[in-house]
Amino acid sequence: MSRRCHEVDYEIIGHSMQLVEVELDPNETVIAEAGAMNYLEQDISFEAKMGDGSEPDSGFFGKLMGAGKRALAGESIFMTHFTNLGHQKRKVAFAAPYPGTILAIDLAQYGGELICQKDSFLAAALGTRVSMKFNRRLGTGFFGGEGFILQSLQGDGMAFIHAGGTLIKKELKGETLRVDTGCLVGFTPGIDYDIERAGSLKSMFFGGEGLFLATLKGHGTVWLQSLPFSRMADRIIAHAPSAGGSDRGEGSVLGGLGRMIDGR
Repeated sequence: MSRRCHEVDYEIIGHSMQLVEVELDPNETVIAEAGAMNYLEQDISFEAKMGDGSEPDSGFFGKLMGAGKRALAGESIFMTHFTNLGHQKRKVAFAAPYPGTILAIDLAQYGGELICQKDSFLAAALGTRVSMKFNRRLGTGFFGGEGFILQSLQGDGMAFIHAGGTLIKKELKGETLRVDTGCLVGFTPGIDYDIERAGSLKSMFFGGEGLFLATLKGHGTVWLQSLPFSRMADRIIAHAPSAGGSDRGEGSVLGGLGRMIDGR
């Protein structure tokens, strides 16, 4: 059986601020989210295109429909295609947008599909189909928050996704796992995904854990992240003086008066 996706080599570099360096043979292509590229070597050409290139014969209308779903989910309608036009191996690197871990997934080893958070996709071999997956369940739709709109990666090649903080891998064998909706990175098709209320009304409003939790059950693999970007951003905004936050952690006993004195 012939491969659908280009067969790319890669190396993940770094620890808490990672990037993935993809090695392309002549005429090989890797696709990436707009703005993810860090550096590229000579002979590699890049072009922004509408769509992921997995269905080159789909026509303009088909590409427009796919772009419309991405726009509805708040994503760019364009993806960048990087192609090695030279005669020897060349490399292109993609950086994670915030501190965390890059996960390299061989889709062929997981049934040809990975379902992930819409903001976690970084890059993939050409031939990978990247599509939005809207959860049809009523509870998930109204209360899912970050987990409502998911992304489906389909193919038989390498895909690279990003997790905030530390990456945790869980193997479910019929069990149920409940997680904060923002802490979910991705899961395999054998996992059933839904949203449920987080305990009693008292726990929901005063527990500090969010109003709803994602429930994952079935047989397959689940990847979680310890620090969702939304949680990190909330903490930064809460303590940013320019946004009305507190000065906690600055160390100066003068606080705001000290900033006035030194001109900040």
